[in-house]
Amino acid sequence: MIRVSTILSAGAWSEAPADTITLDREDRHRRRAVMTAAKGLTFLLDEPNAVHLHHGDGLKLEDGRIVEVLGADEDLVEIAADDMAHLVKISWHLGNRHLPTQLMGSVLRIRRDHVIEDMVIRLGGKLTVVSAPFDPEGGAYGHGQTQGHDHGHNHGHSHGHGHSHGHDHSHSHGHSHD
Repeated sequence: MIRVSTILSAGAWSEAPADTITLDREDRHRRRAVMTAAKGLTFLLDEPNAVHLHHGDGLKLEDGRIVEVLGADEDLVEIAADDMAHLVKISWHLGNRHLPTQLMGSVLRIRRDHVIEDMVIRLGGKLTVVSAPFDPEGGAYGHGQTQGHDHGHNHGHSHGHGHSHGHDHSHSHGHSHD
């Protein structure tokens, strides 16, 4: 099976792609996967560590062909504010909840979540529902994947949930942390 030899950053390549592959945010975070592109080209992504592929990245195959990565449209909400001070405050609250957030200059994008949307409105944010690719900011130091809190499960651990302590578990999956 043909393999990906190089991952080319969006904007760092200009040749016409041989094929495209459309993936949502989770499917763009991979270490090893057999992938099938839109025209049927099948190839192997096999990296030493998990990588996050971004909308517009190119997957250069061993034979030189490039497969363009496209982000699938997802149900998102764009957050705007009256001024940058309010947007920064809203950003702080989203980050305090470890919520994956796409930074887009004067607006932020998050996945739809009625609890978070209500919080943003209470903080003075203005919401616009959109369907678009989701490319949130990476984890600490600009790499990795951030994990958000899912409001549909019991945390199940005995300490308070102020974030003045360190803990390395994530809250985006549906099981309790006993």
